[in-house]
Amino acid sequence: MTQGAGVNRSAHQRGFALPDLLAVLAVLVTLGAIAGIPLVRVRQRSQKVTCAGNLGVVGRALLLYAQDSRSQLPGPVPGQRDVWWGYKDLIQSYVKKGLEASSAETVFVCPRDRGYSDPVPFSQSARFGMSSYVFNGVSIPGVPSISGWNLGAIAEPKRTLLVMEWAAHAPLSWHRSRTGKANAPFYKDAECVVGFVDGRAAETRIYYDGFNAAYTRDPIAGYDYRFSGN
Repeated sequence: MTQGAGVNRSAHQRGFALPDLLAVLAVLVTLGAIAGIPLVRVRQRSQKVTCAGNLGVVGRALLLYAQDSRSQLPGPVPGQRDVWWGYKDLIQSYVKKGLEASSAETVFVCPRDRGYSDPVPFSQSARFGMSSYVFNGVSIPGVPSISGWNLGAIAEPKRTLLVMEWAAHAPLSWHRSRTGKANAPFYKDAECVVGFVDGRAAETRIYYDGFNAAYTRDPIAGYDYRFSGN
């Protein structure tokens, strides 16, 4: 009996074979993946909060610039970079007020910026001013914007865009992408972080008619923003 019991114990010990080990590892991997999902979401929310905070700082800097310019927002200047993205050069001193030198540059970087017109993020593209954010100052005839506008002349500051992620011009979403890491196709109701003339920064849905880039027209009824100031 004693010998038989020993044989049984030995067989039981040998019973935890490779298939069992693989099964346990599969369970652990699955549990790890499930546990990791909330961490990914927390990180994504944190990055969106960072982006909104950046746009708040950039928006306030634009408003301070306007206050020092007889309430006039940046407008086209002959021979200088397009104010659409060249606005950054005009407001650097206002951004730096109250910020450490190292923070003044990172304020223009959205953590989720993946670009779309160039193979690098907008914040790494000298062609687009090394910024993830763009001023509502498109200087193209027939395209709505507030380039050169007087703040007092803007009819709805709470709805009028001041500055926004470049993705809002497409539109695409860097935070809740329906196209994964791909930058096509553009789609209706892409959620982007934007800053308004009243100083707020928030996430909003961007209208797309299926043909024209979002920035080329104001949205239809049902959206909480507009590009034009009137």
